[in-house]
Amino acid sequence: MTQVREAAVAGLFYPADAGELSETVRSMLSNGQAAGSAPRALIVPHAGYVYSGPVAAAAYARLIPFADRYRKVVLLGPCHRVPLSGLATCPADVFRTPLGDVPLEKALIASLNLPSVALSTEAHRLEHSLEVQLPFLQTVLDEFTLFPLVVGDTAPETVADVIDELWNETGTLFVVSSDLSHYLRYADARRRDRATCNAIEQLESARISHADACGAAAVSGLLIVARRRGLNARTLDLRNSGDTAGGREQVVGYGSWLFEEGKSCDLAA
Repeated sequence: MTQVREAAVAGLFYPADAGELSETVRSMLSNGQAAGSAPRALIVPHAGYVYSGPVAAAAYARLIPFADRYRKVVLLGPCHRVPLSGLATCPADVFRTPLGDVPLEKALIASLNLPSVALSTEAHRLEHSLEVQLPFLQTVLDEFTLFPLVVGDTAPETVADVIDELWNETGTLFVVSSDLSHYLRYADARRRDRATCNAIEQLESARISHADACGAAAVSGLLIVARRRGLNARTLDLRNSGDTAGGREQVVGYGSWLFEEGKSCDLAA
């Protein structure tokens, strides 16, 4: 019997109706630039689509010309719902969204022998940081398998070791899910998020704390690997909820970045 991780935030963070969801995602993607070289990794936000969807779409649109290159997606995001030490993948067979089922990369999950990675149904059952990425991936990629990793209380170096272990898997895209600063006034958030953006562009993992990004461990882990492997980070979008669908007294920051080889770092207009 197929074990399904059911959608937990459909109708809350994104539309529950398949037609409406598909139209929403495609509309956001249509505003992005499908240009450049094939990304090796992305950092994208994970709030409700009305708030952060356009920022995430700026990164996902870059995958469209290269959709047939990606066969596996390693998706990492912070744990919001349960206490977790280390990282946790999921024993389910598929993750379900209104757009259909995404099969998990069961063989690779079974072969990964790292003490920092456990199996946990509970860590994934209500977690939105991974789920909200799936409709974008289902829309822009051809068929793919998923390796989901919720990141709990752990050092960035531990996350980097996990990413490194999976790095040479053929046709693999790495996606890190993280929002930026939380509940600052608009001007303060812009200053803090710009500093975080600069740290990401310079691959300076030590400059990013959990006050800067809720997915700091995963973001920093990716930056460590990017520096080791000679990748560059390119900023695609940097905004906050005060720019999209909220007030400016207390905002949440969002950014999207791609990682590639041999390209200069710059902020897209």
